Amino acid sequence: MSKRGWAVATVMVALSLVVAACGKDKTTETGSQSNTTAGVTTTRPTFAAGSTMANLQAKGKIVVGTKFDQPGLGQKNPTTGKVEGFDVEIAKLIAQGLFGGSLSDAESKIEFKESTTPNRETFIENGTVDIVVATYTINDARKQRIDFAGPYYVAGQDIMVKASDNTIKGVADLNGKKTCSVRNSTPAANVVKLAPQADLTLFDQYSDCVQAMRDGRVQSVTTDNSILLGFVANAPTEFKIVGNKFTDEPYGIGLKKGDTAFRAFINDRLEAIYANGAWASAFTATLGKLGIPTPTPPAVNRYS
Repeated sequence: MSKRGWAVATVMVALSLVVAACGKDKTTETGSQSNTTAGVTTTRPTFAAGSTMANLQAKGKIVVGTKFDQPGLGQKNPTTGKVEGFDVEIAKLIAQGLFGGSLSDAESKIEFKESTTPNRETFIENGTVDIVVATYTINDARKQRIDFAGPYYVAGQDIMVKASDNTIKGVADLNGKKTCSVRNSTPAANVVKLAPQADLTLFDQYSDCVQAMRDGRVQSVTTDNSILLGFVANAPTEFKIVGNKFTDEPYGIGLKKGDTAFRAFINDRLEAIYANGAWASAFTATLGKLGIPTPTPPAVNRYS
């Protein structure tokens, strides 16, 4: 081949590499390949005027409801004041897809607002928050009031007891015993259905249930295994999980009902972070530290 021919071929190869790179979710890797690091930046997208996404960009902020008392998922660090956990990382990755830039840039545009189980729907409906990422199980009753994107993780309900307690091995054993869960929660409804003779105590937060078990007011706490693992990790000699999961709990991102375009954006973003490895990195850095193997992310449910 002539020198001119080699030059033309070289240019064509270079152009093909540029085109291929432009098709990769508009992400520029400047350091680690994990989207959970500050070394990855995402191009700021453009959205249709009047859409929720465009309005949030114009405000330069998104308000995210999450839990502040759940280790590994959403817990406020008493030293730094920052909220940390898997739900928090998912919120950051959604914000990164909205505003562009690095994950640190996206975090600076999030206002995290504590959302307990009883107030999540109300916070979405009245505009207190833009989205809720807070161990929020997708179910038909909730879909009457709000919409969900996702799921982004599937947990399962289990039971936590004191480390020395061997009397509770499954949900049927809750009958006749004092157990604790949270008001308006899926786990509480499951107890009523599956163990109707249980003596059920309800609080607004699971941390209150943990304290009630610690001081002997209840014998067990029941909720999603991912939540319970965080409490056990903080007190491994005091508590244990029964290890007999009896439900599937698909976690979704709650948003205002009828906002189809915003829901589609979040679902698209979830699928993007599944594909580029950012979801797995976020899981490994949070719930993975509690001993949960990183699973395959669940398929997004684009229900109509």
